[in-house]
This record gives sequence, C-alpha cells and structure tokens, in this order.
Amino acid sequence: MNRNDRRIAQTAIAIATLALIGLWLTGGEQQTALTGQPTEDSTLQDSTNYRGYYRKHTSASMTVGEVPMRHTEEFPFDPNTADSTQLLRLGLQPWQVRSIYRYRARGGVFRSKRDFAQLYGLTKKDYLRLEPYIRISDDYQPASTLFPKEERDTTRYPVKLKDGEHVVLNTADTTQLMKVPGIGSYYAKEIVRHGKWIGGYVSVDQLDEIEDFPQTAKKYFVVSHPTPQHLNINRLSLQELRRHPYINYYQAKAIVDYRRLHGDIKSLQDLRFSKDFTEGAIRRLEPYVTY
Repeated sequence: MNRNDRRIAQTAIAIATLALIGLWLTGGEQQTALTGQPTEDSTLQDSTNYRGYYRKHTSASMTVGEVPMRHTEEFPFDPNTADSTQLLRLGLQPWQVRSIYRYRARGGVFRSKRDFAQLYGLTKKDYLRLEPYIRISDDYQPASTLFPKEERDTTRYPVKLKDGEHVVLNTADTTQLMKVPGIGSYYAKEIVRHGKWIGGYVSVDQLDEIEDFPQTAKKYFVVSHPTPQHLNINRLSLQELRRHPYINYYQAKAIVDYRRLHGDIKSLQDLRFSKDFTEGAIRRLEPYVTY
C-alpha cells in the first residue's frame, strides 16, 4: 500500500473504533434503564418508591442552601410491616427507612413502642408525634405469651429460696444450687467443682475459697454429716501429697522429712514445729487426713 492508502485505512479504523465506543456507552445506559437495577442499598427492595416519593414531596424550586420541605402525615402503622412509602409519609428520612429495612432483613422485630424509639436518629419530638400511631401486631409477641404465666417453663429461671430455707452443700446439684439468691450457673458450677477438688465440704466457710463468692448467699447453705475424702499421710509419696489443694510443696516435703526422721505421724500436731504448718494450716487440713 502506498502512503495515501495507509492514511485512508488508518482513518477508517479510527472512525470505526470511536463508533463502537459510542455504541457501547449508549447501550450501557439503555441497559441500566431497562433493567432498573437499584444503585443504592440493595436490601431496600422498593427503593424506587421512596425516591419517587421524596422527589414528589420536596420543593422543585429550591435555591442553594435551602433544606427540602416534605409534607408529613400521621396514621396508624406497624413498624414491622410498613413499607417505605408509608414510612416516608410519616416524616422519616430515607436513611432511617433503610435502617428499618436492614433491621427487619436481619430478623429484627419491633416488639414494643420502646423498640421503635431506639431507631437511630429518631428525635424525641418525632417519637412523641408518632407514638400514638404505633400499632404492634400480636403476631410479633413471644410465643410464650400464648400460655398462662403459671404454665410457662420455670427451669430457666428457678424460684429462689426464701429466708430460713437451706441447701445441703455436699449433696445439692447445680439446679438446686441456682435456687440460692445470688447464685447463677457460674457459681453453681464453681461450688460443685471446688467441692470435688478439696474432697468434700466440711464447713460453709470453705465457699470463701471461691473467688469473689457472694457473702450474702452463705446463709442459705448448711453442711450435714460431712464425709470428706481422706488421705493417709504416712503412706503417700511427696508427689501424691501435693495433689491435695491444702498441701503445698514445702508442706509435703515437711511430712516426708518427718516420716524419714521420726517414723509415722500420729497427729498433725507432730508437725506444729515446722514453719510450714501454722495453726490455721493444721486446722484446715485435719478433716482430710488419716494416719
């Protein structure tokens, strides 16, 4: 091809390329118009409604700096079922309507007027204006309300003990323990766990060994005929002695050393001269040893 032919070919290619780009751009806009896909908040299915309502009820001759004025109405509505057009007619902002739709899409339910008052951005003035018109359908109340109060399941919230009533500490299970005022599932499990750890309770005061145990709850416990697990301190090794929570390493070593030097221990008072066995330590350990 000579120079003139090449120029003509290049010009034709450039024109064809520009034409294709123009068709692509025009076709994209038409496709958007045909499909009608929302460009904002896909969770609000009837977004076209509230946009149209918003445009219709705002001033068409606004100047720069003016706030759009909308006509508000008052009528009975259920926030669980009201659509976007109704919510906008009530004077809610579009972003508040979107918040309601998102909340409902996640499974949220307005069970009372107070729940609606939690709507983000809702002012006291607007709530007081709308409050007389809020109607919450009974369909959104908890299913437990279908039954009389006395027939409802009380296992989740056990009836608490009254003053003068007691629970036997070593025999009560977690369900019985949760009847004690101030005792929930956590402390009920801790009471059972600690009792097994020390070998059984011999005194209610041992509950103080549980971290932050509520003192007001102690008056509801009693220890009846304690049968703690015993350990023979003349037969157990140092490592076996250390397993008991009331015997630390130095106390276990003192026991083993005494046996090696003096023979069997006849009483814990035999260890009173050891610096590791104070009167309090001996008194606490005494119910759990045998010789």
